[in-house]
Amino acid sequence: MKGMKVKKGIVLGVLMAFLFAGGGAWAAEPIKVGAILSVTGPASFLGAPEAKTLEMLVEELNKKGGVKGQKIELIIKDSGANPEKAFSFAKQLIDENKVFAIIGPSTSGETMKIKSVAEEGKTILLSCAAAEVIVNPVAKYVFKTPQKDSDAILKIFGQMKKMKISKIGVLSSNTGFGQAGKAQIEKLAPENGIKIVANEVYDKAASDLTAEVTKLKAAGVEAILNWSIEPAQSIVIKNARQIGIKAPIFQSHGFGNIKYVEAAGVAAEGVLFPAGRLLVADVLPKNHPQKALLVKYKKDYESKYKEEASTFGGHAYDAFIILVKAIEKAGKADKDAVRAAIEQLKGVVGTGGVFNFSPTDHNGLGLDAFEMLTVTKGKFTILKQK
Repeated sequence: MKGMKVKKGIVLGVLMAFLFAGGGAWAAEPIKVGAILSVTGPASFLGAPEAKTLEMLVEELNKKGGVKGQKIELIIKDSGANPEKAFSFAKQLIDENKVFAIIGPSTSGETMKIKSVAEEGKTILLSCAAAEVIVNPVAKYVFKTPQKDSDAILKIFGQMKKMKISKIGVLSSNTGFGQAGKAQIEKLAPENGIKIVANEVYDKAASDLTAEVTKLKAAGVEAILNWSIEPAQSIVIKNARQIGIKAPIFQSHGFGNIKYVEAAGVAAEGVLFPAGRLLVADVLPKNHPQKALLVKYKKDYESKYKEEASTFGGHAYDAFIILVKAIEKAGKADKDAVRAAIEQLKGVVGTGGVFNFSPTDHNGLGLDAFEMLTVTKGKFTILKQK
């Protein structure tokens, strides 16, 4: 009997040791983060750098031990910019993969498609898309990192005033981003002294937009404002110059990838657009609050992937650091605690600006997040004001 007690004690000790060890393992379970991105397809200029950025950041963080002792398990789904695919992936990530949060989608149409899925699943969604309707009105679990399209438009209209431009032609793609931007342009134009004399919508997959820009030329526009995130925005520039339009061409903040410039070729010279400061990080003053972060991200990304960093990869960067900082602030990977923590984040330096969230502001950026950029000799430069 005595021997049996000893054996039972040994077994119990081993079992307790196993449970304690297991408890440590359970505590260190990875945090599953889903990402729905347009890695391929018409919005690949957005989704591909976003996916690469997340992979780089997750690898870097996990090497340091993760966040609050838990590593990140990244699950990327390629939606190809298809809202239906995005919807299906969102359901899968929440219901089957049991993800803690979702980063993305890359486009506004996809984000609006899955917004209700995130709300119903009580899953944090950090969108990399720009349309203001994503966060206005505020949805409890939905946030976004790109600057507001209304602020981008106000930045453009401010520049137009300086250039004494008042009569414009508007082009927009038939996407969620295009439609949201068109609505904001139409709303804000009158109060900013801008008259829209031509207003054309084109298909996101268009390969020739000569007919549309010809209508703008006939209307005698003083400038063109194009609102798109697809490669078609480069075709707008080429076709406009081909038919002899010499008026300034303004693009949305969806122009922030040098590949769009390369696609437009010499016609892109002088194009104007508002953007975050990542594209001009090297020329920022040393004391600029974003300088160090922007330079590091740009260097890390470009040395790893041998291609230029873009504004869009920056949106994913911001989404990831916001999520990590919120987990740290909450002290644990609890969805509701982290969601509430995001609303309390202030002064978070990102690639898109300095974020200050609140329960009524799930974007956290203002007009000061933008610089007005132009294309000079095939490169992005800060527009010099006369």
